[in-house]
Amino acid sequence: MSILQVINLEKRFGSLIAVADVSFAVEQGCCFGLLGPNGAGKTTTMEIVENIIEPSSGTVLYRGAPRKNSFRQQIGIQFQHTSLLNFLSVKETLYCYRSLYQNPEDLDWLIQRCDLAPILKQRNNQLSGGQRQRLMLALALVNRPELIFLDEPSTGLDPQSRRYLWEILGEIKSDGKTIIMTTHSMEEAQYLCDTIAIMDRGLIIAEGSPQELITTYCKTDTITLPRAAVEHHLECLDIDFQIIERTVSIRTAQVDATLSKLLSCGVDLSRMSVRSANLEDVFLHLTGKQLRD
Repeated sequence: MSILQVINLEKRFGSLIAVADVSFAVEQGCCFGLLGPNGAGKTTTMEIVENIIEPSSGTVLYRGAPRKNSFRQQIGIQFQHTSLLNFLSVKETLYCYRSLYQNPEDLDWLIQRCDLAPILKQRNNQLSGGQRQRLMLALALVNRPELIFLDEPSTGLDPQSRRYLWEILGEIKSDGKTIIMTTHSMEEAQYLCDTIAIMDRGLIIAEGSPQELITTYCKTDTITLPRAAVEHHLECLDIDFQIIERTVSIRTAQVDATLSKLLSCGVDLSRMSVRSANLEDVFLHLTGKQLRD
């Protein structure tokens, strides 16, 4: 069952088309990821769906019906940048946000779910990046939302804090809640998302599960070898390869056959690495490698 449907969404800012005919559906209880390069239209799409800005045209349905005025009270949003009062403690901030809603979440549940017990007395300006993100997540959950929006939830976090946050988000999804998120981390999207929509130039250009996207758009694996191990055998190698500084990169859909060919040519494979295609390969394949502002 779809908890959210976006139908033919469009947003214009003067002559600029930021979002052009975007449609997708989000199933209840899943994590839906919106990916794309800078300027692709992700943030604008999210802000329209969150009912922060109006679309130029198109429809957003929540549980099969147009959104009511109460929609903002029924969803949770974790913005990438949110100002908090520095002189308040974590516990005081939670109490403050809970007072804004008629039926707030149980405080002990929030503290336990987002692992805030050790930092309840700390002031907001004393929090580390990971601690702050856990607090922001708790504030997004404070009104018992079934639908939660996350904007770049792990940006700027160290690997340990990022993995810890992912575990919390996995538990929240296990509770039956639905998550819609934007991220620039392909690893994050591949780890958390059930469905991914890739946007570029205001359009959704691909949609599916991480594995479906990889299988559809990247059918090759990559073999990497030191250049010194290969360069004396280049004439023998009848395969496509790319030399990048001190390494040779070979993309192939038949790893076993390629390895047999390398061995028959006398190539030393002791320092070889083989990497399967991942979501980053899909992203670059679909959107290109050129940096855009």
